[in-house]
Amino acid sequence: MGSFSIWHWLIVLAVVLLLFGRGKIPELMGDVAKGIKNFKKGMGDDEVASADKSIDGKTVDHKSDEVR
Repeated sequence: MGSFSIWHWLIVLAVVLLLFGRGKIPELMGDVAKGIKNFKKGMGDDEVASADKSIDGKTVDHKSDEVR
């Protein structure tokens, strides 16, 4: 169960190129990169929004008027 030989990887590469074509792989990788960039941007927006809520959050402190 060791590592695969160089011939195995060449055959896998040839099959991938046949299935997707030469122009499709860079386009697919570009889409993946855009997705990762948008994900990171969304995570950053969430952090900014949560920081704004903690600073600008509207909370009401309730003090009961207990009679002793």
